[in-house]
Amino acid sequence: MIENNKPKVLVLIGPTASGKTALGVALAKALGGEIISADSMQIYKYMNIGTAKVTSTEMEGVPHHLVDCVLPDEEYSVAKFKETALTCIKEVLSRGNLPIVLGGTGLYINGLTLPWGFREKDDNEEVRWRLAAEAEMLGSEALHQRLREVDPITAKAVHPNNVKRVIRALEIYEVTGKPKSYFDKKASTEELPYNYELIGLKWPRDDLYRRINRRVDMMVEEGLINETRVLLDKGYDWNLASLKAIGYKELRPFLNGEAPLEEVLTFLKQNTRHFAKRQMTWFRKDERIHWIEMNARRSTDEVLKECLKYYQRTI
Repeated sequence: MIENNKPKVLVLIGPTASGKTALGVALAKALGGEIISADSMQIYKYMNIGTAKVTSTEMEGVPHHLVDCVLPDEEYSVAKFKETALTCIKEVLSRGNLPIVLGGTGLYINGLTLPWGFREKDDNEEVRWRLAAEAEMLGSEALHQRLREVDPITAKAVHPNNVKRVIRALEIYEVTGKPKSYFDKKASTEELPYNYELIGLKWPRDDLYRRINRRVDMMVEEGLINETRVLLDKGYDWNLASLKAIGYKELRPFLNGEAPLEEVLTFLKQNTRHFAKRQMTWFRKDERIHWIEMNARRSTDEVLKECLKYYQRTI
């Protein structure tokens, strides 16, 4: 039983191929909800098969938000996701419906459901590139020394070899004029506007890996290779963050005539399995998550009943 009157938001998470889409729709139909996607790839237009994007048929009339809304060459950040997701949540609640956040991007889930100190307009690509060039030329220790001078608190928490995080902290400082630690401290006092109830889907490893392998085979049957060719024909480049995603980047050697299809698909399945493992490693650290044990014998209806039983206890 919650002790405040904050609106409730249901969050359904799990690794890729865990059955989130079908269960999310079933939960929305049972609870009068709308889906807000927390998937960092399903936001992109024209990228449907490789991202396992929910189809209009799979939606079963349930409204879905933050799907198919950004061009593949547009930048999209966790901060942007948090901003748009909060707007969506507010709108869904205004209609008297339950917001159901659905996805497997751990950074998006944490960004929305934890007090993170996101800053407005704190990124600058030119500054980031310059810092990256300086790191390559001067070495990581030189950049870390600079961070120690402007933000000793963050520098103490970030190893000099973690160049990406060092660069990010220096970028924040240069763009905003304030150290990252300032914003982190500010975030620690942030009060969340909603009660987030997190439900996670946990599969036995072998079962999940079999589902992933089948999904890749289905993606190829549905036209993944042609979808990738169309993206390239539209002028989207392999160097874009969107096309570096699992499901597309693995096809590059095949489309360039450098490797047979069977080889790249084997690599794609392997990469997807590794990705699912990383997702679960991330989620297991979150003690807020109520885990639902999944297996090949459990039907969606059975899992739905267990989720509804847990959700009712939280009201």
